[in-house]
Amino acid sequence: MSQITVRVTRKNGNQSDLPLTISAQDGLVDQRKYFNRQVASRDMTNYYLIKKGEFAYNKSYSEGYPFGAVKRLDYYDIGALSTLYILFEITDKNISSDFLVSYYMTHLWYKEVSKRAAEGARNHGLLNISTEDFFNSELNIPNSIEEQVKIGNLIKQFDKFITLHQ
Repeated sequence: MSQITVRVTRKNGNQSDLPLTISAQDGLVDQRKYFNRQVASRDMTNYYLIKKGEFAYNKSYSEGYPFGAVKRLDYYDIGALSTLYILFEITDKNISSDFLVSYYMTHLWYKEVSKRAAEGARNHGLLNISTEDFFNSELNIPNSIEEQVKIGNLIKQFDKFITLHQ
């Protein structure tokens, strides 16, 4: 993963007053709407600033997401995220961002994360995996961007189909 992405650690400063959280089902969302209150501290200057198209990994367990969730910021241009999250952006132009969104909707990446998680896997509900180990995980990505797009679209169609039938 470290060959195709770079970690994002830029501080928010006063650029965004939008506190975000990761919903495993809905992606990166406004935590004030999601929780009906602001969970973030009032001073978010030391939070990370995430920009549209960048990804965040929440190491917390969610129902149906035992290794946490990786989501891309799609709904807002910028937002503030707790430093508990691991943020990254794609640096390789041969990688489809939409493919990664679809890839992280599957359980394919769990095996790599579980191999790297420390013994006693959870600490206060967070998976015990270092940032370095997360970035050293391997992703199974087709070489062809055309194939990535086709697979990503297929997974999206299946997801929509499943949602319709639920």
